[in-house]
Amino acid sequence: MTTREDIARVIDHTLLKPEATDADVRALIEEARTLGTYSVCVSPSMLPVEVPEGLKVACVCGFPSGAHKSAIKAAEAARAVEDGADEVDMVINLALAKQGDWAGVEEDIREVREACPRQVLKVIIESAALTDGQIVAACRASEAAGADFVKTSTGFHPAGGASAHAVALMRATVGDRLGVKASGGIRDAAAAQEMIDAGASRLGLSSSAKVLAGFAG
Repeated sequence: MTTREDIARVIDHTLLKPEATDADVRALIEEARTLGTYSVCVSPSMLPVEVPEGLKVACVCGFPSGAHKSAIKAAEAARAVEDGADEVDMVINLALAKQGDWAGVEEDIREVREACPRQVLKVIIESAALTDGQIVAACRASEAAGADFVKTSTGFHPAGGASAHAVALMRATVGDRLGVKASGGIRDAAAAQEMIDAGASRLGLSSSAKVLAGFAG
């Protein structure tokens, strides 16, 4: 049985609302400390932040559209690292993915990888906007470019967030070589458990307290 502690250890406690204030981020960090989550995930403009020892800091890049020049994403990632980010969650260029330019997708990711070579790099593929074949190809491009994780969603795309089907397909594609992060629309314990059962090794949650309340231990 998955325990509360098991889940807390794989949560990126997330606040990416554009109107979030410094005070909101401080509250997020305090809640993450209380809940025992793995990390906090914030917007780049909120860095640097002070966090308790052991709490990781993740930052988004090219968010939420991914429709940025690769050099801009790379510069954003590099600045996030300078400002203390341990992990970078970048968004792929969806236009390139939709038109089947997988070499272009791979190169976009690689530029960001090179800008943050020692940080954990998660690649948001926006799975709800892709076909199964495109999900597989996006995962393969991410792995080829040196990513550490593939991630389902930004949580901002109108097509929707994470699904167990997408998570399972992503896990089947990357095997145990990469992590799989499920994010977007996971608001209760049942949904979180479903993502873990499908193969997720990290969860991006803004409703972490509510989700954890549904687990024993």
